[in-house]
Amino acid sequence: MPRPLGQHFLTDPAILDRIVSALDPHPTDVVLEVGPGEGTLTRRLAPRVARVVAIEKDLRLAEGLRSRIDPPLPENVTIVEGDALELNWREVAAAGGEGSAAHGQRPTANGPPFKVTGNIPYYITSPLIEKALQPPLPAVIVYLVQREVADRVAAAPGGKTYGALTVGVQAVARAERLFVVRAGAFRPPPNVDSAVLRLTPLTDPLVREEERAPFRAFVVGLFGQRRKQITGGLRTVASLDRDGALARCAGAGIDPTARPEALSVADFVRLFRATPR
Repeated sequence: MPRPLGQHFLTDPAILDRIVSALDPHPTDVVLEVGPGEGTLTRRLAPRVARVVAIEKDLRLAEGLRSRIDPPLPENVTIVEGDALELNWREVAAAGGEGSAAHGQRPTANGPPFKVTGNIPYYITSPLIEKALQPPLPAVIVYLVQREVADRVAAAPGGKTYGALTVGVQAVARAERLFVVRAGAFRPPPNVDSAVLRLTPLTDPLVREEERAPFRAFVVGLFGQRRKQITGGLRTVASLDRDGALARCAGAGIDPTARPEALSVADFVRLFRATPR
C-alpha cells in the first residue's frame, strides 16, 4: 500500500500489545486512534474496548481499512476520514462511541469521555500533543513518537532536554516515557528510534485554561534566553528593569541567578503569576 504521507507502519506484535496495555483498556472504553494506517494497532485494541474511533487523513488507507476482507476490521471500529488537527475530537468520539461509558474517565459536556492513542507523524507531533490536551480532556493519551520528543516531554529540570515543551505539557499532565521502540519494528524503518509517551491529564492543572496561551508564551520567551539568568530573561520577556526582575523573583521564591532549565514547572507557574503582563 502506498505511503503518500510518509508513514512508517508499526508491525511488531509485542510492541503493539504493550501500547494497548499502556492505555489500561477496559471493556467500556471509547478510544480515539489518530492515524490507524494499516490498522495493526486498531485490530489489537478493538477486542479489549467498547469502541475504537480511528481518524485517518490518507483517504486510500481509510478506504483500504474499510474494504479489506482478510482480516476485516472488528465491528466496533469506526473509520473517520479527515485531518486530526482540524476535526473536533469530542464530536468524533461522541459520534463513534455514543452510548458507551469509559472506565475511569470524567464525563464531559461535549460527548462521551474517551482515551487517545496513535502512531503519530513526527512532523506534527507537538500540535497533536497540544490538541489532545485541550479540554474537555481525555483520561489518558498514549502516543508513539520520536524518541527525542518523548525525552523532551518527560524530562526533569536541569538537563539539556528540559525546555518549553516540557514545561507546557507538564503544567497540565503527568508525562511518562514508557519504553523505546527501535527503528526495525517499523515498515519501512525510520531513520531514528521512537518511544511510547503516556500523558495523564492532571485533575488539578497547574495553570488554568485561560492562562495556558500567555503561560506558554512566557515560558518560550524565557527559554529563548536560556543562557541568561532568570533576571536577564525577565528583563527581555516582561520589559522589566533589574530591580523589577529581582522583585518578581523574590515574590515567586526564585533564585535570581538561576537559569531557565534549573526551574521546576511549579517555579515557572509562580514566576508567571508574579510577573505583570
